[in-house]
Amino acid sequence: MNLYFDNSATSFPKPSEVEIYIREYLLQGGTYGRGAYNRVFLASKRVEETRNLISNIIGTGLNSNILFTSNSTSALNTVIKGFNYKKGRVLISPLEHNAVCRPLQHLKNLGVIEFDILPHCSDGLVDLINSKSIEFDQYDLVIVNHTSNVNGVIQPVSEIKKMVGSTPLLLDASQSVGKTEIRVDDWSIDYLALTAHKGLMGPTGVGALFVRNSDSLSPFIHGGTGSLSESFEMPEHLPDKFEAGTPNILGIYGLYGAITANTERQYSWTSFISLLKELNKLRNLKLLAANNADYQSDVFSIKPLAQSVSDLSRELYQNYGIETRSGLHCSPLAHQTLGTFPDGTVRFSLSKYHTDNDLEFLLNCLIKENEKR
Repeated sequence: MNLYFDNSATSFPKPSEVEIYIREYLLQGGTYGRGAYNRVFLASKRVEETRNLISNIIGTGLNSNILFTSNSTSALNTVIKGFNYKKGRVLISPLEHNAVCRPLQHLKNLGVIEFDILPHCSDGLVDLINSKSIEFDQYDLVIVNHTSNVNGVIQPVSEIKKMVGSTPLLLDASQSVGKTEIRVDDWSIDYLALTAHKGLMGPTGVGALFVRNSDSLSPFIHGGTGSLSESFEMPEHLPDKFEAGTPNILGIYGLYGAITANTERQYSWTSFISLLKELNKLRNLKLLAANNADYQSDVFSIKPLAQSVSDLSRELYQNYGIETRSGLHCSPLAHQTLGTFPDGTVRFSLSKYHTDNDLEFLLNCLIKENEKR
């Protein structure tokens, strides 16, 4: 039985292919783009193959515009701190993670920008109707958290981009990539940040950033790239402009293994929605999920009404072996939006390896805990 329900923090278990390709690199060696011998050719080829796989997943033909980073946070910081702000105003969605809010607050403290929050429904879904009156051309940048890491709401990104028009849109796909459809070319997304170790089920320490127009950003990190080494200036071509330093090749090999594993979800979506409906009936627990199941991902939270979130999380682990995360999940803005600040919630985030039996066991355990109060 799989009792690990903290996959929004990091996925577990990983596909066996992750270990296979990490071992391959450990036995093979070689750096990326910095030499002309076979180990370098092999390592560079695998890095580019992985770049191409990511471009397929997010739906772009601009493979070279996929830049490897150390995680989503570094990708988001590359955009937020490298953007050339002319109006000094940023608009964000109401369920943002601190990976967005903290660099924005840093720039606000420096007097560079102010930021506002998009109108929203009670579950944090962007309110498209009430957002129509916003003068989006007065903003430099719009940032949208694709899938909430608190209640699992999936934002209607395509509709939001149509609404904001030519104002650039940065999509935080940390929780959605590998689980939810993404089409950056069809949706005209300008920037997208992702990480390898959550929905893609790869290792930690690897992320990626999609940049449609590289002239719109200054590099966040400067250093060696293996190209134009005679110059103190960063190369202008992609991906080198934003890939200073040796990338995490070991992690990229692991990510290649995770993506090529093509892991299929083992539980039924009907069972998952049924689980949410049953949890919504329990009198001592408040369910935090999308108001409309069409906007629901495989993440949800519970706020216990008769005990603390840490007590419920601890009891689930001690009594049943169920692993969850309690608190604010690095998303205080999301909890302010949902009315669960400052205590937070107990979060449950699924893996493709969960089964219908795992979901049934989880429901029965929560029913038992509910009946104790």
